[in-house]
Amino acid sequence: MQFNTLFQIFSSVQKNYTGLKISDGLLFTPDALNFLFTGIRKNEYTIASTSQMLKPGKAEWEMKLFEAAGIPKHLAGEIIQPATVLGDLLPEVLEETGSSSIPCIAVAGHDTASAVVSVPAQGKNWAYLSSGTWSLLGIESPVPLVSEQTLQMNFTNEGGMEGTTRFLKNIMGMWLIQECKRIWDTKSVMGWNEIVALSNHVTPFKSLINPDDSSFLNPGDMPKAVQDFCAKTNQPVPQTKGEIARCIYDSLVLKYKFTIKQIESITGKPIEKLHIIGGGAHNKVMNQLTADAIGIPVFAGPTEATAIGNILLQAKALGKVKSLAEIRKIVGNSFEVTKYAPSLKLDWESAFQKFEKILK
Repeated sequence: MQFNTLFQIFSSVQKNYTGLKISDGLLFTPDALNFLFTGIRKNEYTIASTSQMLKPGKAEWEMKLFEAAGIPKHLAGEIIQPATVLGDLLPEVLEETGSSSIPCIAVAGHDTASAVVSVPAQGKNWAYLSSGTWSLLGIESPVPLVSEQTLQMNFTNEGGMEGTTRFLKNIMGMWLIQECKRIWDTKSVMGWNEIVALSNHVTPFKSLINPDDSSFLNPGDMPKAVQDFCAKTNQPVPQTKGEIARCIYDSLVLKYKFTIKQIESITGKPIEKLHIIGGGAHNKVMNQLTADAIGIPVFAGPTEATAIGNILLQAKALGKVKSLAEIRKIVGNSFEVTKYAPSLKLDWESAFQKFEKILK
């Protein structure tokens, strides 16, 4: 994807960026914070794995990519696993903050990696949806899934806990409706519940969009971008706020269904339940629509998944919990998780066929 670190640094090489010439190491934002707290410079595996600069499923840099992009090899530092105690806070940090000496721990530095740690899942054949500005939909795999098929489908393999791989797809998530609300609020401020209520009183599936179309990346005026897409694809153009919101909600859950079908085609195994974590788990209407669209039970919660995973990885580093399985058991016992069973009130299969045509 265009924002992956590999392409950012490649662009810097092409533009002869002077910072590359004087740098003696590469730190991702979580690594940089750890360095400022401890003076210790390491690369944490999960955040490094999102750069597209590692060997799939391994805590090793792929030097062939460094060579191809012209990136100085000395930027590649030592990679450490999440839940590693780095060291104590620097004396100057203690003095400035008034803190006693405490250990600084490298958690899963990528927010989705920490969030997936806190998925309260048991057994196998489950998928997760980290729902926020972006939707990250995928599975936890024991090995990276690398093939021509996964390349064509644009899936990513990112590092997880205990040697697992987060096999997932980035989907344009609640950004679509957030941007609509930002535009609508310039005239009259609306609450989220009001937007959801308006979407419930319009005809479903009247118009659909491809949430990942490039026109929605940063259009400036999201409601108009939705309308323009519908006009361009010869569909009824949504006019009201409720129609635009429903178009977005329907399209998102149909994209979830499409992505789950892709995962099943790759693994040859059915997905039997979906765990929704993150801020999007608050949206009860979207949770029910998702269950209805994909036809399997949806379990929503916890919402503060990243923070929970972060805290429990600190506990693991300090020996308070022993394993990822134990962490998930603790989360399941500590936070409310709401189950949504699929219903058959709407014709989702016909809507899905229409959606697939729009994607093509």
